[in-house]
Amino acid sequence: MVEFRQWFAKYQMFVLEYKVKPKPQQVQAIEEAIKTHQFVRNKVLRYWMDNRGQGKAELFRYNTDLRAGYEFVEELNSHACQTAVERVLRSITKFFDNCKKSKPGKKGYPKFQKHNRSVEYKTSGWKLDPQTKKHIDFIDKKNIGRLKLIGSRDLYYFQPEQIKRVRIVRRADGYYVQFVLKLDPKDTVKPFPVTQKCIGIYVGLKEFYADSNGHLEPIPQFYRKSERQLNRANRKKSKKYRKGQPQSKNYHKARMRYARKHLKVSRQREEYCKRVAYSVIQSNDLVAYEDLNVRGMIKNRKLAKSISDAGWSRFRQWLEYFGDKYGKATVAVPPHYTSQICSHCGVKVQKSLSTRTHVCQCGYREDRDVNAAINILQKGLSTVGHTGTYAWGETPSSLVGAILLGYGDSVNQESSSL
Repeated sequence: MVEFRQWFAKYQMFVLEYKVKPKPQQVQAIEEAIKTHQFVRNKVLRYWMDNRGQGKAELFRYNTDLRAGYEFVEELNSHACQTAVERVLRSITKFFDNCKKSKPGKKGYPKFQKHNRSVEYKTSGWKLDPQTKKHIDFIDKKNIGRLKLIGSRDLYYFQPEQIKRVRIVRRADGYYVQFVLKLDPKDTVKPFPVTQKCIGIYVGLKEFYADSNGHLEPIPQFYRKSERQLNRANRKKSKKYRKGQPQSKNYHKARMRYARKHLKVSRQREEYCKRVAYSVIQSNDLVAYEDLNVRGMIKNRKLAKSISDAGWSRFRQWLEYFGDKYGKATVAVPPHYTSQICSHCGVKVQKSLSTRTHVCQCGYREDRDVNAAINILQKGLSTVGHTGTYAWGETPSSLVGAILLGYGDSVNQESSSL
């Protein structure tokens, strides 16, 4: 993790994503490339499991042996095979880091992939159209060929040497091509003007958030509103399933319809969190919020669905991303007793979750969430002399959670829709 922090401080990466519409023969080639990528990853992981103590050099050497022993592996670009090995190394490193830190519960022992959805190239195996940069050719022996890039962002303004990775990603609604650029997002925009305002934010399940100014942002609950449609689509899918038999085309069509509905809900939540976070950063110079352990909170089976539907982690990631991009301060503070302590006199007032109004013996009366937001702001202002979320000695989610695609060498993804 220390090495990754040093790497993050030195480099900034920016991800651009484009929709592509491959022809049927290209779809087959893309799927073959994705399966080959998964095959290499699983074979290298098995080699590591059977030969403990093997290091990075041995794993890459085994990858070379795979290319010599399997013709379909040799057809995939050599850099794409190397990225499969890098994925294994990342999972191994994460596992040992969790062991060293004595992380409670499961340590994340590396697992075999069953449903890989992407293949990643480095600086070879692909070529952009030098004239318009609206088309990309994949030139390895998988014969994917030329794909048209559909999106609003123009690659024409970036230098070819800035493109460090190219990925083909399969989602429920089709295929996408992602470009990982060596670029600091702060260089693409001007900082927001100074507003001389600061705000504390308390996220919840009744309202999306309450701020220290008394504003209550309504919670959208995208999953709850779509739950009936999702359940209906899931039932239709299940009725077509035949245990122990090859599944029919109708089953796969129903499965894709169900997946597309889930993808729509996920995108609605993502865009909402992004829009609200952008508005908050634009209006304030300092934003304080709770450093919540969302992963631990969703273990409560009575609240897990509502917490996941709220999207607190995504909201925090976008807050920290926009704060860093536009030059605003974001501070994560400990959440202990923020909803119990009176923001007016500092006395602890015990109350259950059903009590929605804070009433103190000093005479102060306020909405429970607004009172907590004021406490969060006070804690945040007490750490302004430190740097962002490092104030409490924790690794900020802008460093860990900003890997929006789950890769150790790509950070700060921004959707092309913003």
